[in-house]
Formats: sequence, C-alpha cells, structure tokens
Amino acid sequence: MRSVDRLISALKRLPGIGPKQAERLSLHLLRAPRAEAENLAEALLEAKDAMRFCARCGDFTDKELCGLCGDPSRDQALLCVVEEPQDVAAFERSRAFKGLYHVLHGSLSPLDGIGPERIKVRELLERLKSAPGVVREVVVATDPDTEGEATALYLGQVLKPFAVKVTRIAHGVPMGGDLDYMDERTLSCALTGRREL
Repeated sequence: MRSVDRLISALKRLPGIGPKQAERLSLHLLRAPRAEAENLAEALLEAKDAMRFCARCGDFTDKELCGLCGDPSRDQALLCVVEEPQDVAAFERSRAFKGLYHVLHGSLSPLDGIGPERIKVRELLERLKSAPGVVREVVVATDPDTEGEATALYLGQVLKPFAVKVTRIAHGVPMGGDLDYMDERTLSCALTGRREL
C-alpha cells in the first residue's frame, strides 16, 4: 500500500485536490488500463519538457513567443499585468480584453519576504523602456486581496515616470478571490469598469 499512499500524497499536493478527491483519482488510475496511466505520465513529462515562459510576457508557451504576443491583431498599446499564467487564461475566456499581457509570477508579500525583486516587475519596466510610446495604457489586474492590492499600489508608483495611463480593474471581483476561479461575466465587468490608479 505504500505506493498507493505515495500516489495519493502526490495528488493531494495539486491545487484544489483534497484527501478524498486524491483517493478517488488514485483508485481511478489504478483501475484504468496501464496504457491510460502511461499516456497521462507521458503527457505530463512532454508538457514539462516542452513548456517555457514567453520571452515577452512570461506566459507559458512552447515557442519563443506565445500565441498572444505573436498575434498582430492584438492591441499593442494595451497591456494587462496579471499575477499568474492562469490569470491570462481567465481573461482570455472572458473575451473582453484584446491587448497583450505581462505575467508577474507572483505578488508582493513583505510578510513572506516577497519584494519587487522576486516578481517580474523589472521585466515590465524594461518592456516599457524598450518600446517607448507603444503602450498607452497599463491595466493592473492583480487579485483583489491584500497582496494584490499592495502590488497594484506599488506598480502605480513605479509606472508614474512612464507616459502611460495606469488603470486598475474594477472591484466586480470579490475581495480575497482568485482571478482564475471567476466567471467570464464577472471578469468582463471588472475589466470594463477599471479605474485609474
């Protein structure tokens, strides 16, 4: 049973998977044909080997630039700053945003020792410096929790020297919520009602 316990323990570490669900998934995988389990393991390893961060925005991709950064129909003058790659996917599901993204890969959390140097703020500033006048608005779309608000305020300060309008998404998203769990309508309304920082 030690191998089963190890499988359950590994599945419990996945976000949103509790002990009962991890046990159900483990039993499903054990009952499934060996080919199904091998296919899952191969798909996971293939994705781990192929995926990297986009050189421009920091989202996941299997190329130098992600599909969004490489899409000439996207509005180059509009840049949405999010905390995590799953936030990009959430906004894309809303179909309300037609610009480009910048993924911070975290948020400021002084109590946990996470300062600006531990997230992709420097890359954002370099991106704006390297193409002056291209971006006209930066939409700060960090989570509406303490860390996300601290990050938004910090970004509002460091972006002041740039000739860009800095806005914050509206609070249609509940405080303490994660963007990747929001429905498309809530995200669409939050984006439409954004405000300047």
